[in-house]
Amino acid sequence: MTLSLDQIVSVIQASPRFDDKVIAVTGASKGIGRALALALASRGATVVALGRDLSALESLYDTIIAHHGPTPVIVPCDFKTLDHNVATELAEHIENEFGRLDGLVHMGAVLGGREPIQSHRPEHWANVMQVNLNAVFYLTQALLPLLDQSAAGRIVMATSSVGYEVNPYWGAYAVSKAGLEMFTGMLAQELENTSQTRVFTVNPGGTRTAMRAEAKPGENPNTLPGPELVLDAFIFGLTEAAGRYNGERINARDLMAALKIWPAAESNPSLLGDALAIFVLFRVQMRPSRVRAYVMPTLQFDGSATFSTIGV
Repeated sequence: MTLSLDQIVSVIQASPRFDDKVIAVTGASKGIGRALALALASRGATVVALGRDLSALESLYDTIIAHHGPTPVIVPCDFKTLDHNVATELAEHIENEFGRLDGLVHMGAVLGGREPIQSHRPEHWANVMQVNLNAVFYLTQALLPLLDQSAAGRIVMATSSVGYEVNPYWGAYAVSKAGLEMFTGMLAQELENTSQTRVFTVNPGGTRTAMRAEAKPGENPNTLPGPELVLDAFIFGLTEAAGRYNGERINARDLMAALKIWPAAESNPSLLGDALAIFVLFRVQMRPSRVRAYVMPTLQFDGSATFSTIGV
């Protein structure tokens, strides 16, 4: 079905909530992933946040708790070493704790350098494919049974225009995103008649993040929207209303224009201020905490709540 921006705008303007939903977000320690984890918690979701940076995940955890969000689960992990066994063990812990998963957002990725194919460093190529594509496969495969336990399981993949438009010198990153596009399309068709889980890609477009600065160091970051402004496309992909668009791609820039938050926000500071105010507004009540601990990459479960492991 062709995407309807009008319907997406209508859903977003109704401020969808995710109370009692369990949603996993990779790359949650910084950038768009962190912004999305905070936004989902502000809308009532219990967030399972995965990322490499332990201190950044701890900060995310503290911020959610300080704003009375549902107690999150934070999982420090490195996608460079994530494999089938680690993904399966994580799925087992989520199943034991929650019994299901309502959403999975694959935000984590690495650039790996913009290099021509002829001189592309093999170790960088392998690393990018592992993080951006192999880890996505391992996690998705392991978590699909839990998503199928939800009445409306949703998987949202962060993509890029270089994954479906040929541009030179984007190297392994572009190839990994092209693979992600094919992976999403195949999965969507396979699930269409066998599952209630639905799959989407979101292209956030150029965003004021560390990866964008690495990819285009000479670019003025003030000409780009911040992570908090591109979230609506991801949020829509996690709603029940998104189900009719299985396998489709949502372009965040198109949605931002339809919502008049970008580029209008560039010339209207009050709009940006309003967006940020909404983003940090947490309206849910604190829930009783439960002590669990995860350690990656082996995910040993020891029941403690120290920060050598991650207590939730």
